[in-house]
Amino acid sequence: MKTSMMICPNKSLICSMHLHDPSALKRNRTRQIVVGLVVAMAMMVVPCRILTAVPAVDNANGASNVLSISAILGGTLTSTGGAPTQVYVYWGETNGGATFGSWGHTNDLGTNTVGPLSLEVTYLWPNRMYYYRFYATNLDGEVWASTTNFQTLAVAGPAPVDLKSCSNFTILAGAAITTTGGGPINGDVGASPIAGSAIALTAAQVNGTIYAVDDTGPAGSVMDPDRLTIAKGDLTTAYNEARDRTPVPTGSFLNPNGGNIGGLNLVPGLYKFTGTALITGSDVTLTGGPNDVWIFQITADLQVGSTIHVILAGGAQAKNIFWQVGTSATIGTFAVFKGTILADQAIVMDTSSTMEGRALAFTAGVTFNGAGGSLPTIPSAPIFTQISGTTPDSVTVVLSSMPYFLLTLETSPSLFSTNWTMIATDSPVVSGLRTFIDNVAMADTTQRFYRAFLTY
Repeated sequence: MKTSMMICPNKSLICSMHLHDPSALKRNRTRQIVVGLVVAMAMMVVPCRILTAVPAVDNANGASNVLSISAILGGTLTSTGGAPTQVYVYWGETNGGATFGSWGHTNDLGTNTVGPLSLEVTYLWPNRMYYYRFYATNLDGEVWASTTNFQTLAVAGPAPVDLKSCSNFTILAGAAITTTGGGPINGDVGASPIAGSAIALTAAQVNGTIYAVDDTGPAGSVMDPDRLTIAKGDLTTAYNEARDRTPVPTGSFLNPNGGNIGGLNLVPGLYKFTGTALITGSDVTLTGGPNDVWIFQITADLQVGSTIHVILAGGAQAKNIFWQVGTSATIGTFAVFKGTILADQAIVMDTSSTMEGRALAFTAGVTFNGAGGSLPTIPSAPIFTQISGTTPDSVTVVLSSMPYFLLTLETSPSLFSTNWTMIATDSPVVSGLRTFIDNVAMADTTQRFYRAFLTY
């Protein structure tokens, strides 16, 4: 007789007993035997589970291809733990640690296998620190890679476009200037070579001078064909100079967001659109300092949607924004626009739109139905509010000044001196009083003069 046992993975026991040699039994001898009896204590089929583990991920060698406004975040999924693994990357300007909601941005990289991970991030700020870390999860758990940081490159923005004499014009056109009841215009207006009769604005509407090439202009206009010829020539030069600026934009500066910059926050720089440029759906924000410059090279039209705002932040100024438009520009109803438009053809400001800047159209006309148009803000002069001191070499000077403009304070023992001594400079970011202490020693202590000015 032979007995055998098998233990199944679920630890149930199956026993089997069988007769090995039946001929060995005596016929006349009483035996009690069970042949082929199988005693099963329990029997069941249990699926075998493949054991898995928590995945492993790291940030490899950190970010690569770091430029002024873009970078590639690199990492490695070193183990999936034997199960499908989902990978995310968290990044932003602050280190959010292991708290999901504390990171500025999250990108889902999907289900991954062991290997390198990468994500290109764009529209970053120049010369700014960023942080990121990868996060991996599967059925058995989750894991964070350590936090890595990188700093984007500083960037030197383009120089402003020199408008020369046409900088004095809020509207300058090559054909008719029409209106159906637009609001006030702050700045000069002119049209050339078309006759002055093609200017439909009135002197009461223009807080400046209306220039015409002949004596058929609106009442109160000034006939000055030479001024207009020079201004149109300067417009041509400025248009070409803006159009031909180099280096040729690439990456995020070329056709940003497919040509529609609505919803974007753009750093200073030279941008190029190979077709039409759109600002629709959401406002666009231009963030930079008071001396930073934006130049938009647009091959075809510029179309600004209704109620859209061009928002300036960080001290950015409308006088430093230039839109070179290959064909025509349209500012939608109730839109708020900032910057100088240099268009080859027509410019249209729809009903109730406003512009802080200039509408300069070379070959075609300007339609002004907006609520108002004005030259970019020119700062008012700083005001002395207090000058006091206990000794000649320690004088307190208090000034009231506009924000974002470079404020310079100088002193001299003579009002008519050609050698003024600089005490300090400042670029306030809020309106209010600025206090300076004058410790400049002078031989002549009987009197002292001060002057202050803004640079813009």
